[in-house]
Amino acid sequence: MSSLRPVILALFIILAAFLPLPSSAQKPVHSPNKAALYSAVLPGLGQAYNRKYWKIPVVYAGFGTLYYFINLNNKEYLRFKNAYEFKSGYTTDPSKYNEYVDMYTESGLLDARNYYRRNRDLSIILASVWYLLNITDAAVDAYLFDYDIGDQLSLKLAPDPIPDPRLQYPGIILSLQF
Repeated sequence: MSSLRPVILALFIILAAFLPLPSSAQKPVHSPNKAALYSAVLPGLGQAYNRKYWKIPVVYAGFGTLYYFINLNNKEYLRFKNAYEFKSGYTTDPSKYNEYVDMYTESGLLDARNYYRRNRDLSIILASVWYLLNITDAAVDAYLFDYDIGDQLSLKLAPDPIPDPRLQYPGIILSLQF
């Protein structure tokens, strides 16, 4: 077995000699698909791939805020739901009793339950939209990664005279020069 080691090492060296080396003249392609996939797997990872590190805290602040509202509305929804079930007689389970049973009427409990359920569901929808926006931002940013914004690009608004032989003074128009 030890006599095979030099042969295997020699084969690897010969194979490595024929493999093409990466050329420094070729610029690596920045892939929008890879950025979108990274952001789909872990939000913010596509922004890191695009080297837009300042966007990562914004992405997580959005998710944190939406998580807070989902959690808050779900807790209140469950409290009002339990109080409504207890007050309306659907259950006699004492664990469903809370301070809302004595504070609200049956219809007030039902309205509050529906209000918090609607807000919870809306927060979940907004979190899904935020997730898709994170993926879209990473993909669009990757598409524009190599976009040239040099000094050669400019837009100028300048007045231009229009000579008119019938008038003593030339007319003036505004022109956009790209």
